[in-house]
Amino acid sequence: MSIHEHLPPEVKRELKQAGWTKGLELAKLARRSNGQDFDCAIWLHKAREMPKEQFQREVKKELTGRDTEPWEIVYFKLYNSQIPVIGQAHETAALMLGSDKPRGYCLEMICADFVAGANLDSAEPDVLLRAVARVFQCLPAEQKNEFLHEALGTAA
Repeated sequence: MSIHEHLPPEVKRELKQAGWTKGLELAKLARRSNGQDFDCAIWLHKAREMPKEQFQREVKKELTGRDTEPWEIVYFKLYNSQIPVIGQAHETAALMLGSDKPRGYCLEMICADFVAGANLDSAEPDVLLRAVARVFQCLPAEQKNEFLHEALGTAA
């Protein structure tokens, strides 16, 4: 219903070529602008030419003003005995990073910490540097300043 309520007639006629999933994305754009300033020809062309995931990212970028990184859902099996340890690690990471952070972000930081620790004694300092740099990027500005002050204070 949302598609038919918000899309202009010229888009509805060509919707079969784009597909219903892309039609929903087009409706989001049309709904945002209340039909005004919605350049349906350009967006319909993009819908026909782009793969679904790329088109969804493009619409999200248009709506939010931010570009999102491509993502992937990852599945793997966990044994029941592993779940408490993983759950505790996630809870600890969420407390340290902020409970508003997504689970994937928390897992990335847990892994970055592991990689940094595992590579302390290895002959691959680049791996350690990348892990520390990624963690540093994720810090709030105040903590970045504190980190730099501490790092430069001990190095001097």
